[in-house]
Amino acid sequence: MTGGTARNSVVLAGWTLVSRATGLLRVVVIGAVFGPTWFANCFQAANTVPGLVFSLVAGPVLAMVVVPGLVGALSDGGPARAREVLGRVTGWVVAVSAAISALLVVAAPVLAWTLTRGIPDPGERSLGWWVSMLLVVLVAPQIPLNCVAYLGLSAQRARDRFALSAAAPAVENVILIGAVLLAGWRYGTGMEIDRVPLGMLLVLGVGSTVGVGLHAALQLFGAARVGLLARPSARWRRDPDALAVTRRLSGAVGVATLPSVALYALLAIAASVPGGVFVVQMSTSVLFALSYLSARAVSMASLPRLSEAAHRRDMGMFGAMWRQALAYALTAGLPPLVMLAILAGPTATVLANGRLEHSALVGPLAACLAVVAAAQLVTGLSDLGNQALYARLEDRVPRTASRVTLAVTLLLGAAALLVPPGAARLVWLVAAILVGELVAGAMVLTRIRRITRPERFVDGHALRATLLAAAAMAPVGAATWWLQETYGHGNRLGILAVLLGGGALAVGVYGLVLRRAWGPRRA
Repeated sequence: MTGGTARNSVVLAGWTLVSRATGLLRVVVIGAVFGPTWFANCFQAANTVPGLVFSLVAGPVLAMVVVPGLVGALSDGGPARAREVLGRVTGWVVAVSAAISALLVVAAPVLAWTLTRGIPDPGERSLGWWVSMLLVVLVAPQIPLNCVAYLGLSAQRARDRFALSAAAPAVENVILIGAVLLAGWRYGTGMEIDRVPLGMLLVLGVGSTVGVGLHAALQLFGAARVGLLARPSARWRRDPDALAVTRRLSGAVGVATLPSVALYALLAIAASVPGGVFVVQMSTSVLFALSYLSARAVSMASLPRLSEAAHRRDMGMFGAMWRQALAYALTAGLPPLVMLAILAGPTATVLANGRLEHSALVGPLAACLAVVAAAQLVTGLSDLGNQALYARLEDRVPRTASRVTLAVTLLLGAAALLVPPGAARLVWLVAAILVGELVAGAMVLTRIRRITRPERFVDGHALRATLLAAAAMAPVGAATWWLQETYGHGNRLGILAVLLGGGALAVGVYGLVLRRAWGPRRA
């Protein structure tokens, strides 16, 4: 079991690296092609709307709820029963998401208004409203497509298959990158809002939606490979197992919805700074990329086995699995914290390209990335706690935590409006995300501690070994920073080469110290 969790975590992290790297590249390309313009703000903000609204039908929490249900169905009735339950859950999810997609089209004018209030010139604000509204309409079909993709992903993870489900999002990113490059080549780069033609908007909006459609198709192919491809059915009310899953999904809506609402509000505030949406979105992209490569990869790999232990009501097994997952999550999450905190400046220099290369946004991005260094670990640990609670079919604490997090994040985000529009405002917005995640993590992990008593909550030996290994990385990170400052001379390729070499050496040192300090594995 230990080897299976570790192996699945590595597989998830490896393929997630591919998909998240393309996600980061997508943001870099958008910034490089469109620059710090009001149009870039409108496009980036509008393109995030489907992902945020997708959270109204549980979003990423979809897998947390569906996987335990499928694990139980597989245990009780085999693949045939699991397909039956999944088909009925799919029918409910598709019906709800299609209705929400239609509502999004109706609400497009209001959403566009909120996304463009930060544009000071009335004429540009009016044009930005039209552009944002059209883009929201073009990307609205992505909501049911995202739901289908996550259902296919859940089917694969319920059978302990992780590679394709983690790699498939890369296709979505590659298609959008191609659409952005095509639009820039055909219509020009760095355009202000009053020069953007209709054809460019169609290329961007349709290209983005086609990418999500291909992603969903790949996830369905993966579900078919593990024998869990299911036809949508409207009979979820007649199936007690499917009805239980849909009710838990309804109850879990706030867990993903409320943080997404907070992120939408932060993006709307960031839109008051030219290029501000790029900085906040790049920061959150790095945040999620690192968390999914480290602690979140462990949490997703642990969910099937935690669900199995919970289904058997074996608290000894559940406690052992929790300690193992927590140890792996800390082991995976501390290296990015140390290295990004030290190398935030050169990392921001590498990420700001094209129209942003000489922009004043590089400094704010570096400060935001330093905040992200801590936020990625906190987010991963909070997610691990949520996965463990959903494995036990508990959703009360995650729901409460999400509500408190929303209040904290919105309060701090609104306070950013008191800060002059510029670098300080953007850093404040990203710091609001960190504080919100800290609150959520504290609430969720406190509940896990109560559940696991009298079992140990954490493997102290593994924790000490991990902290020692992370401390050993710091001198390597400092030396890497000095080398790029001394010999980089503003050359992005040179800086990137130094960062990659220093990062590889730091990971090697981390692994060697960890291996010596950890010694024999402990549950």
